[in-house]
Amino acid sequence: MNNVFRISSIPALACDTSICDICDLKFHLTLKLQVLSDEARFWGAFGFYAILTSAYLVSGLSGGFMTFFTSISMLTAWISFCLSVKSFGRLSLRTTMSYIIPLIPCVAYGVYFGGFLSQFVIEKMGMMGSLPPPYGYYVPDVIVASLVGILTGWCVGPLMPICGGWLARLSILQFLLHFTVFSLAISCQFFPYATSAPKRVVFQHTIHTAGSSQIMESTYDFSVTDSNSLLFLFQHAPEVAKELNVTSDFSIESALVSQRQDWIAIFPVSFLFSNSVKFSANKDDILKQYEFFPKLFVQNPNLNYEKGSRRVHLELHLGSLEEIWVTVLNITGPLSNWSFADNVLPGTETYGGGPQSFICRLSGPSDSNWTFWLEANSSEALRVDLAVLDQKLVGPAKRLKGLFPDWVDVTAYSSFMSSYIF
Repeated sequence: MNNVFRISSIPALACDTSICDICDLKFHLTLKLQVLSDEARFWGAFGFYAILTSAYLVSGLSGGFMTFFTSISMLTAWISFCLSVKSFGRLSLRTTMSYIIPLIPCVAYGVYFGGFLSQFVIEKMGMMGSLPPPYGYYVPDVIVASLVGILTGWCVGPLMPICGGWLARLSILQFLLHFTVFSLAISCQFFPYATSAPKRVVFQHTIHTAGSSQIMESTYDFSVTDSNSLLFLFQHAPEVAKELNVTSDFSIESALVSQRQDWIAIFPVSFLFSNSVKFSANKDDILKQYEFFPKLFVQNPNLNYEKGSRRVHLELHLGSLEEIWVTVLNITGPLSNWSFADNVLPGTETYGGGPQSFICRLSGPSDSNWTFWLEANSSEALRVDLAVLDQKLVGPAKRLKGLFPDWVDVTAYSSFMSSYIF
C-alpha cells in the first residue's frame, strides 16, 4: 500500500507544480501587459500635450504655457513613478501617490483656471440674449455643459495614465453615476435666480414723438437677456403682472410685439433680444414732466448740381431732457458723406429687418445742440430716425420698476423716438 501511495502521489505533485508555473506565467504576462498599457497611456497623453504646445508656438498664440506646464509636470511625475516602482512595486498605493504628488501644482492650477473660465462663460451665457424657442432654452446649457466636460478632462487628463485603473473600478463608477443623478434631481428643485445671479431685464419707456411737444405713442417695452422668457418673469413677479394687467392666459404670441427698431437707442445691445413685448402707457405723465422733446431742424439745404449731390444742414435740439446718455441717428437712403468722424462713413447696418442704413451714436451734455450736415448723392429722400436715451424715469415707470423682486436686475430708461424725411 505504501509503494502504491508513493507511486500515485508523484503525478499529483507534478500537476501542482505545473499549475503554479502556469499561474506565475499568467501573472507575469498580466504585469507586462499592464506595464505596456501604462507606458502607452502615459506617452500618448504626454505626446498629446506636447503637440498642443507645439501648435500654440507655431501659431503664435499665447496660451501654450499651460500645455507646456502640463507636459513638464507629467514628465516629472513619470520619473518619480518609475523610481517608486523599483522600491514598492507597480501595484502599490505608494507608487500611485508618487505619480500624483508631483502633479498637484499642475492639477491645482487647472482647477483654478477651469473654475474661473466656467464662471466667466456662465455669466456670458446669461447675458448672451434670449434665443428663439424651442432650441433657445437649451443652447446656453449645452455650451456650458460642453465646456465643463472639456475642463474636467483637462484637469484629470494628466492623472488618467496611471490612476485610470483605480478610477475605473465598478464601485467608483456607480458612485459617480448615482451622485450625478442625485445632483440633477436636486438642482431641478431650486429656483434658478438669486440676488447673486439675477435675471436680467431691460425695461424701456418708449415715447414716439412728432415735433417738439406732441406724443404719438407711449409704451412700456420689456426684453430679457436670459433663456427664460418674459412669461417666466410674470409668473414669478405677480405684482409686476398685476400692474401691467397680465392675466393667467397671457402668452408671448398673443402680446404686442416690440419691434427691434424700437430698441435703436441701445444699439447694438438690442441684437441680444428676441420675443420682446410692449404694453400701453399713459401719455399725460410725460407731458407733465417734459416741456419740449428732441427734434431735428433743417438749417439751409444746399443743392450742389455740379457734383450731382445735395447737402442738408441740420440742427439737433435735445429739448427738456435732463439725464441724456446717448443719441442715436439711423440714416437710410443715398447717404454719400456726413460731417461726423472726419467725413468718413462707417459700414452699413441692416437693423430690424429694414434696408441698409448708417448708424451714428452721439454723446454730450444735454444743454447743447448738435449741428451737422448730411450729403446725398441723388435726389432721393434721406430718412433719419432719431432716438434719445434719457436715464430719468417718470413717476409711473419708476414705480413699476420698484415692483420687480430682488432677484431681477432691471436696466430701465426712457427712449424718445422720432422720424424725419429730408
